[in-house]
Amino acid sequence: MLNSLLLLGEAALYFGAMTTLFRFRHRIGLGVFVCALGVMHFLETYLASVFYVALPFGMVSPGSAVLFSGKLVMLLLLYIKEDAATVRQPIYGLLLGNALMIGLVLILRMHAISPLPSGNLPDIGFIDQMGWLMVWGTTLLFIDAILIILLYEKLGRYLRKALFTRILVCVACVLTFDQAGFFTALHFVTGAPIAVFFGGWFAKMVAALAYATMLVAYLKWFEARQVPAPRGLSDIFDTLTYRERYEALVQHVGRDGLTGLLHRGRFDSDGEAAVTASLRTAKPLSLLIIDVDHFKSINDRFGHAEGDKVLKSVAALLGEIASPEDQVFRIGGEEFAILCSRPHSLARLLGESIRHAVKASAATSRFDITVSAGISTVSESTRCLADLFALADQRLYKAKSTGRDRTIGEPGGHEADGLKAWTRSGLGAGA
Repeated sequence: MLNSLLLLGEAALYFGAMTTLFRFRHRIGLGVFVCALGVMHFLETYLASVFYVALPFGMVSPGSAVLFSGKLVMLLLLYIKEDAATVRQPIYGLLLGNALMIGLVLILRMHAISPLPSGNLPDIGFIDQMGWLMVWGTTLLFIDAILIILLYEKLGRYLRKALFTRILVCVACVLTFDQAGFFTALHFVTGAPIAVFFGGWFAKMVAALAYATMLVAYLKWFEARQVPAPRGLSDIFDTLTYRERYEALVQHVGRDGLTGLLHRGRFDSDGEAAVTASLRTAKPLSLLIIDVDHFKSINDRFGHAEGDKVLKSVAALLGEIASPEDQVFRIGGEEFAILCSRPHSLARLLGESIRHAVKASAATSRFDITVSAGISTVSESTRCLADLFALADQRLYKAKSTGRDRTIGEPGGHEADGLKAWTRSGLGAGA
């Protein structure tokens, strides 16, 4: 009777301490809860291999019946209140950490060990035995965690309003599977008798009942938010965390919805910053404005859906031809811009490469698509984005009015000469 009461007291202490850390996760950080969960892993494996107490129904280890069962319930709690991507982190950490431990032990065995003055020597054999049991236990835990989440989601379709039954069935089924798996390894490693299996299984069923009761009470009394609806099996270990979702959102903010290129708002802000940096460092910066010739006729003849395909194909070509350092924008309906850190002559070559690539592309050739481009470069006469854009736009208009399908940048004129003089003078170099 004393052993049974002690086991229940240990379960209550473990659950109370861990849920307290979880409850204050928004103040002290979720890492505190996860670290506490990981620290207990060695103790539960050690107890499961050597520490057993006698109960009326068999031999039971607190490490397996209390600590491991509690950890599985904590992982389920983490999934219920956070998400699948959060719960996978401690699982992966335990699995990789134990694998690292085994690797280090294999190297440690190669040392020539010096005894301490007391004559004590390390029990490497014990570490070996514990290490392999921990790796096997963590592998089972990885499978257990997936299974309990799958069961929780599946049962949610039928037991949505019966949270206690839903949690109890999940925990009991997975603990049964785990008991069979861990006892098999324990039997071969330590020679544990079959009584350990039956005693441990019965104790885990009692633990499932106790932990399910405590978990439902905690969710009801301490976690005010409603338990989320089933999220579907596709969510398991594949959901994005908040940060991942946030970073993905940031990547798409400022981008054109059709082509995926940076949009006009980003052109205004990034372009002004690029011109300022060019003036400060005296590094070249050129602007290409590219327009699809006779684009309205494509919409009129083939429809806007085909026109959208043409724009996406042109945008894809611009992204392929531009270097990773270049910034490519969609600044109008069929008008694009490229900011590139190249001198005027190389920017003209880039414009010609784009023009020829569009004509040769299989995606646009059936429409006989051509493009025209105007180019300008930061110089003494173009010392802000508005001036740079106005000059490039003026040259684009000239390319359009003189027959289209051409690139105009007027190399060798006042702009190129002014840039050389500005660079030699060191204006804007910041020195």
